[in-house]
Amino acid sequence: MSTPDLTPRRTFGGIIAVWVLAAVAGVAIGLFVPAGWRGQWISVALGGCLIVSFAVQLWYGRSQAFIQRMALSSLGALVVLGVITAGFALAALVSL
Repeated sequence: MSTPDLTPRRTFGGIIAVWVLAAVAGVAIGLFVPAGWRGQWISVALGGCLIVSFAVQLWYGRSQAFIQRMALSSLGALVVLGVITAGFALAALVSL
């Protein structure tokens, strides 16, 4: 028999960590990758964020609300990368 967690670890930090990773990856891709290749590298960054979110959520070792935490991590990373990509796209339009 296992004892219940009296004070379970907070899981929101892992979700925010994936979002921060997505922001750092998006800015790095926007700055260092040529404009023609940004779409492909953003897809790679999103895949990397998905793998990191799996690793972080499995590291917590809690099965309660695993799907919700994974969805929040992955969807947040998608939104962060989308906003950063839109920003770089608008900057490219303005510089033309």
